[in-house]
Amino acid sequence: MPDPSPAGPTGERILVTAALPYANGPLHLGHLAGAYLPSDLFCRYQRLRGNDVAFICGSDEMGVAIMVRARKEGISPQELVDRIHPQIENAFKAFGMSFDHYGRTTSETHRETSQDFFRTLARQGVFTTKTEKQLFDPEAGIFLADRFVVGTCPKCGNENAYGDQCEKCGTALSPLELVNPRSTLSDATPELRETAHFYLPLADFQDRLSAWIDTHPEWKPNVLGQIRSWLSDGLRERAITRDVPWGVPVPEDVARDMGLDAEGKVIYVWFDAPIGYISATREWAAGRGTPDAWRDYWQQDTTRLVHFIGKDNIVFHCLMFPAMLMAHGDFVLPDNVPANEFLNIEGEKLSTSRGWAVWLHEYLEDFEPDLLRYALATTLPETKDADFNWAEFQTRVNSELADVLGNFVNRTMTFATRYFEGRVPPLENASDMDRATLAAIADFPERIGTAYNTYKMREAVFQTMALARLGNKYFNDTEPWHTRRTDMEACANTIHVSLQICGALAVLMDPVLPFTAARLRNMLQLGGIAPSTPRMGAFASSAATPAESGASPQIFWGDAAAPLLETGAPLGEPEILFTKIDDDVIQAQTEKLHAAGAGSAGGEDAASAGSDATGAPDAPHPPVADEASFDDFMKLDFRMGTVLEAEPVPKSNKLLRMVIDLGFEKRQILAGVRKHYTPEEMVGRRVAVVANLAPRQMMGLESQGMVLMAEDRDGSLHPLTSTGENGAIIR
Repeated sequence: MPDPSPAGPTGERILVTAALPYANGPLHLGHLAGAYLPSDLFCRYQRLRGNDVAFICGSDEMGVAIMVRARKEGISPQELVDRIHPQIENAFKAFGMSFDHYGRTTSETHRETSQDFFRTLARQGVFTTKTEKQLFDPEAGIFLADRFVVGTCPKCGNENAYGDQCEKCGTALSPLELVNPRSTLSDATPELRETAHFYLPLADFQDRLSAWIDTHPEWKPNVLGQIRSWLSDGLRERAITRDVPWGVPVPEDVARDMGLDAEGKVIYVWFDAPIGYISATREWAAGRGTPDAWRDYWQQDTTRLVHFIGKDNIVFHCLMFPAMLMAHGDFVLPDNVPANEFLNIEGEKLSTSRGWAVWLHEYLEDFEPDLLRYALATTLPETKDADFNWAEFQTRVNSELADVLGNFVNRTMTFATRYFEGRVPPLENASDMDRATLAAIADFPERIGTAYNTYKMREAVFQTMALARLGNKYFNDTEPWHTRRTDMEACANTIHVSLQICGALAVLMDPVLPFTAARLRNMLQLGGIAPSTPRMGAFASSAATPAESGASPQIFWGDAAAPLLETGAPLGEPEILFTKIDDDVIQAQTEKLHAAGAGSAGGEDAASAGSDATGAPDAPHPPVADEASFDDFMKLDFRMGTVLEAEPVPKSNKLLRMVIDLGFEKRQILAGVRKHYTPEEMVGRRVAVVANLAPRQMMGLESQGMVLMAEDRDGSLHPLTSTGENGAIIR
């Protein structure tokens, strides 16, 4: 782990990737809070440290979901991604994302890079092959992916169930389970034909992956918990090719060498997508005129590789992609994968199908990007799910950005303009408070920088605002509105020190408030800041100011510990940094959110809840069950436990298999919570268990107890929990 001390430029080489957003729709706040804002905060800070940062991202444009949406719209997959990609790219740019390069996986460079990677692993004997039977459309001439098959559900009789799930009863299915299946492409009756595929035997890498993970005890607990759960369950082989017409084609020479026909076969999207980081880095290097420089970032042991992702991508980035890199042999492994949890909206799980989301492009029509960057940064789901709500957004803007930061800067600049001819006044015969405040400024770069470098983004933002609070307190305590009449030297000292705080803020708040920081630097005429924005490409102008683009000498992060403004230096015109948001503006946003949610109530999420779900929070409560005696109650043994492992039960859309530590023993328990919680959300939870329930066979597995849940009238479930130790008796 590099030394987190932020003092001065270190020149460390850092390759940062942010999860490739799927190009089948716009960005929402959940995307930003999971991977993108945290990675941008980190990269902007590291550039100000003077480090050599390559910040890479791009659109993931392959996969069956792209084909499904394109078919619904009556266009080709390429037409769809050609429309969605620039929408995502432009929204990122407007939000202030400082990518060095934003690529796309339909590029020729990506096709070449993915095929070369695939070819290398194949020639090293890494892959295995397996022949299996799949449904084939004789009229369209292709094997059918799950979502391209519909038929009658064997559970409820729904005649339009998909090959992966019946959206009427919610049952998880496979295409071969459907009665009277038909192709959604041609309506033909599919035939059962054999097809062969490539597999990556992950079990072969389990020991190496386990040993590597053990070298990173500093990783976030939510990341390590999920990884170790998969490792303890044993890794299995994964198919890495598909018979679909959209994707990176399997190299014909590789297929021929292994006795397979490559026609119609593509590399599976989860295999080619992370290679997109490599191909995008190659494109970035080529754009700089140094086409081989990408190797310095991917193939030099001195590179620090960091993946920023959401928790739903932990397995891919911590086990599968590292296994691919290990198998290849020429690439560095991640130094850290600081995955964030999920962001809820107004107390409810974000759901795009129900319209319960705040879309970035719509937000940017009404508000400045820095307001959202700050509000999200203060509530990032770093260790557990967090919640965004419009009322708190308003409070953050009005009470913190406007009343604290904006107010301090405005008062300081106004005094300097009115009473000191728009120049930095001298510091003469400084008081103890003046000297103590200047000394306090010196601590903030290290304090804030250490938080950024250890992926504690919320703490970094809190400490940044603490400097503005210090400035406000100092300004109030020294009362320059009085001393300007009685002691002009003391007044000048107050404004001198306050301007030095503004100078420090103009550097230290750049990661979270890049547009505002640039405006403040212009007001202070503080040029020459080390670039926190990219060195080339479409994102190079994000939050940059012309005066800073070529100024020298540069100011780095650690320089903010010392006074940055010289006595007598001219200042620019004061301007208001933040305007308060009125209640009616927030009310309009809240109403828009609820209207969108109500208008999309028939979406996929609603359908998956089952046809008999009320979905109404004001529905009558269920009647109380028949009376039970005290003796009946005392027969049940309730205990506290911790969920150690969780995974979906095959062919069940409801059940999760969990391993629960009861203190005195570990139990396997099946719970019907899959519609409400992902396995990752259950791991680590403290739950209440009926410990003396007779074992029950479910889906071929034995369930050795029951997890207690509270069920709302709308059918949503909530685990009962307590702070009691594992095995504690619940009375």
